[in-house]
Amino acid sequence: MALTHTFFEHARDLGFKGPNPAKGIERFPEISRERFLQADELPKFFKALRDEPNTIYRDFFLACLFTGARRGNVQAMWWADLALDRGTWTIPDTKAGKPQTVVLTAPAVAILQARQAKANGSPWVFPGRHEGRYLGEPGKVWARILARAGIENLRIHDLRRTFGSWAAAGGASLQIIGKALGHADVSTTAIYSRLNLDPVRAVVDATVQAMLDAGNGSTKKMLPAPKVNTVTRSAKSNRKRTYRLTRPKRHLPARPRL
Repeated sequence: MALTHTFFEHARDLGFKGPNPAKGIERFPEISRERFLQADELPKFFKALRDEPNTIYRDFFLACLFTGARRGNVQAMWWADLALDRGTWTIPDTKAGKPQTVVLTAPAVAILQARQAKANGSPWVFPGRHEGRYLGEPGKVWARILARAGIENLRIHDLRRTFGSWAAAGGASLQIIGKALGHADVSTTAIYSRLNLDPVRAVVDATVQAMLDAGNGSTKKMLPAPKVNTVTRSAKSNRKRTYRLTRPKRHLPARPRL
């Protein structure tokens, strides 16, 4: 429904005079996909790539993973847009509507340098079968690689999600991840903070262990008492006073003596 609405709105910008049939129709909520390569899947995935006889597709998938770029941008990668000596790749036109500079790591540069040695004058880093065109639809090769690796429910775009998820797991901020992926809005990057479950797991494990220790009569690993929050205010006399943010005690009337 969202695609239909966007299609007709673009058609109106081009001169279409008819109504937008998708306008005003309630849409189903879109659930963001959270699939990425897990730690136990990466060895199988890399081995399947090493065993892939079609080296151009092998290098293409590795480039997608090592740059975190969208597959369409990787397919259309030009040698003229690369600065391998500086380790950068400039994407002239992105989904955000502005150029993006991608940082190339040493493994990515090594793949591209190997391809450059056998470029044969093609302007495309990943040329297609027909002259003057870049790499075509990689779906069949992708399915073959997944079958060889024994991995299910993984899309090519999930390689980009894998890059962002592992960056988040490594402690990178959402701003840095968004910059690396070329996100125009930081809210788009927020999904990667949800995918990194390691900090959540650490807190949950510590909490459950503390409760078990308390149940066994141990006091060594009890949860620490909550700290009292304080705030400092500056008075007119420039003296600073600290206020305890606690509920004031209730003063009960004195009990009469019998």
